[in-house]
Amino acid sequence: METIVRLAARGDGVTESGRYVAGAVPGDTVDGDVIAPGPYHIAPACSHFGVCGGCQLQHADDAVLADFVSGRILGALAGVGIVPKTVHPAHLSPPGARRRASFRLVRDGGGVRLGFNVEGSSAVVDLAECPVVRPALWDAARTLRDALAPRLRTGHAVGMTLTDTVSGFDVLLTNLALPASDVGALAALASQAGLARIATETAAGVEIALQLAEPAVRFDGVAVALPPGGFLQATADGEAALQAAVLEGVAGAGTVADLFCGAGTFALPLSARAKVFAADAARDAVAALSAAAKRAGRPVTTAHRDLFRQPLQPAELDKFDAVVLDPPRAGAKTQVETIARSKLKRVVHVSCNPNTFARDAKILHEAGFRLTELWPVGQFRWSVHVELAAVFLR
Repeated sequence: METIVRLAARGDGVTESGRYVAGAVPGDTVDGDVIAPGPYHIAPACSHFGVCGGCQLQHADDAVLADFVSGRILGALAGVGIVPKTVHPAHLSPPGARRRASFRLVRDGGGVRLGFNVEGSSAVVDLAECPVVRPALWDAARTLRDALAPRLRTGHAVGMTLTDTVSGFDVLLTNLALPASDVGALAALASQAGLARIATETAAGVEIALQLAEPAVRFDGVAVALPPGGFLQATADGEAALQAAVLEGVAGAGTVADLFCGAGTFALPLSARAKVFAADAARDAVAALSAAAKRAGRPVTTAHRDLFRQPLQPAELDKFDAVVLDPPRAGAKTQVETIARSKLKRVVHVSCNPNTFARDAKILHEAGFRLTELWPVGQFRWSVHVELAAVFLR
């Protein structure tokens, strides 16, 4: 008999001897293939847990979840020899908080399935419930499933991303063209279901099929028009936790560069206390931020710029008191390398990938930066997806 002492990166329990046990959490004991639940093992919240690939950790209580979120980041940093000076308690988003989710629709012999992929498979679980997302978002997803069902042939798979905005739900459909006759039929449904916009994405690009209202989000009270399929943090509370960390991390800075800025998640809150330069490769998001900042009279200048191919150079970076980075999962290696050669003294790095964050952190560390504060954030509840904000000073 062995005891589970930790969780691996993909959510499996790990025994003292290093054995991986699916479905176990720290405190459980295992005898062969039999798991004896320990004090931190709880009943899953969803009947699909164990089959649906959307969640891996519904059987773990909040203490284990918090340790997992922090441990994923600290383990990646330890691998490159970095220990943060201060680690704040992990923030966990509550159940039913996801305001953005990407489902799949697939027609088979039994009808149209709505859900996520089976763990480790391209098959789709036909969900009867989803306690991760906001209840209204789940209702809208099911309504859309029923409305789109007649348009799907057998074997046809469609991606359906829903985002809950202040104007209603923004819907992006992939691999599905909607002729004009279908759009008219969907108009009444959209009004009843609280849909603000339906857009489609094909090889030809993104096209707005129907818009009853312009989907908008608010950052620091400033309304920003959300482009179709535009990025938004998964939960409002997770977004607030990251924003608070960023604002604390740049406190006192008069000029800030917000790189990989998106539509202004951090740029607009920062602009209440500093002059902000914001850059991103997403042209529509940058345009939306620029327009919103202008309407609100916020001191934000923007640039449409691919920071992977054209990172800010040391002479450009030296103009700022601080830099905020919020790159995609690939990290910001090229931009971090130019930061390392600059005279910058303060960097706040937001990340959704502990491994690429650790790689970037090592570059900064070797350039004289020290990781002074770390905020772990688990806004993708019950999943192995982890986010963070960190402050580097030199």
